Amino acid sequence: MKNLILIGMPACGKSTVGVVLAKTLGMKFLDTDLLIQEREGALLQDLIDQKGDDYFKKVEEYILRSVDTENTVISTGGSAVYYPEAIKHFKKKGKIVYIKVPYDTIEQRLDNITTRGITMAPGQTLRDLYEMRVPLYEINADVTVDTGGLTVEQTIERIIELTADNL
Repeated sequence: MKNLILIGMPACGKSTVGVVLAKTLGMKFLDTDLLIQEREGALLQDLIDQKGDDYFKKVEEYILRSVDTENTVISTGGSAVYYPEAIKHFKKKGKIVYIKVPYDTIEQRLDNITTRGITMAPGQTLRDLYEMRVPLYEINADVTVDTGGLTVEQTIERIIELTADNL
């Protein structure tokens, strides 16, 4: 069984959906943000604050490209689509699923944007980030699941429907 790789904006539900999806399908679950924290011994935001965006991005790309697993639901960081080689690596390993959430929902959920560990350029707003990333998610996804108005369970059902040939 191949992997299901979840991409999308921070707070779109990749980790929440990923854990339940893995349980539902009898798969393993892997969160690449947690791998980064484990490797670096620091929270994502602390890593960004102390060593900078460029260092964080190098570590993130390294972690993403080194994931070598099967039968796993993989939750990636929101910036995973910045790394073409990592995306190419994931496409060989399974199906990339974009969890699409409306901007207003992301904005409501991200009340901790300054501590969440999100890579943003100086002066960049959440709206700017959303508008920059959405086309990258769309072009890199094998499957897009629009979760507007869906519960976690409905989102999981939709992912399973759209990826049945992968399982």
